Amino acid sequence: MRWWHIAPVLLLEQELFPEDAWSAGMFWSELAEAHPGGTRHYTVAVTPDGAVVGYAGLMAVGGDGDVQTIAVDGRHQGTGLGAALLADLVRESARRGCADLLLEVRVDNTRAQRLYERFGFEPVGIRRGYYQPAGIDALVMRLDLTAVPADPAASAAAPDDLDEPADHPRPDVKKDTPHG
Repeated sequence: MRWWHIAPVLLLEQELFPEDAWSAGMFWSELAEAHPGGTRHYTVAVTPDGAVVGYAGLMAVGGDGDVQTIAVDGRHQGTGLGAALLADLVRESARRGCADLLLEVRVDNTRAQRLYERFGFEPVGIRRGYYQPAGIDALVMRLDLTAVPADPAASAAAPDDLDEPADHPRPDVKKDTPHG
């Protein structure tokens, strides 16, 4: 992700997470650490015409990784794009020497939980009232990166939602970061 992706990412952020969307300042702050030697890695998914339809971010500090965000435009959900974005974060975590990858997911977001489980994430706890202002709990999930195969997407290659057909091609995931 680069600075010019922030505007379209913010539009998706508002559409997908209207109650707890990140601000432009939050994305700028994250991208300030997405440089060689930095603690962040952000990627975007774009259509052939350049439209941003997904994004994902990682924080990696001291051998631990944390999925900061992952989102896919509703019109592209069910195509495997979420799995491709997550696979990029898992690979980057391993490349950075992380032993564990953590994430929080809304307890009512079973679709995302199924995706994470296909990658081998396991529940490790609950953060009460984590998502504000609604006060929705977060399920904390952990992936042991020492047990992940070289291609993390291989075992999780099914579309994000098995109930929806993937009737259009998946957009490309772009490692459009200064170091990626």
